[in-house]
Amino acid sequence: MNEDDDGGTASAEYPRSQRVGTALRERDATVAVAESCTGGLVGARVTAVPGASDYFEQGVVAYAYGAKEQRLGVSREALDEHGAVSAPVAREMAQGVRDTADATWGVATTGVAGPSGGTPETPVGTVYVGVAYAAPWGSGESFATADRYQFDGDRTTVRERTVDAALDALLDAVTATED
Repeated sequence: MNEDDDGGTASAEYPRSQRVGTALRERDATVAVAESCTGGLVGARVTAVPGASDYFEQGVVAYAYGAKEQRLGVSREALDEHGAVSAPVAREMAQGVRDTADATWGVATTGVAGPSGGTPETPVGTVYVGVAYAAPWGSGESFATADRYQFDGDRTTVRERTVDAALDALLDAVTATED
């Protein structure tokens, strides 16, 4: 197994998750996750590391439009105008879970894992990962971003690559931000 592969079952086999946990712990920061296409896989990967309770607040699986709106506060306008698989919705999901969990960080996944459900504009394998940061009050440094990915492969591969992308995006943001 190579160093960047998070496959396997033992926590020692999740170096990406361990790096996320170490970065959060060093900054006394917390994270909450909002998942659609990954269905809880990001939260499972984060919590596979012993001691994750030091920094993991909660995970929300919000698969349907209504769940995104009701559980995460995603605006009806974003869903209607852009669809569930979009950068605005990924950002709002990350912000919503961050804020409802009162966490430092929120990370969100939404996409089309397949094998069906794609469109010409949003083909199977299209995924958005949102990351939101809650900076100290009054600093004006809070932010939310979303990046688009296009993954090839079957449903399992798309979902696993999405988890990796979400953890990488979170780690990059955490390590680039000083608390």
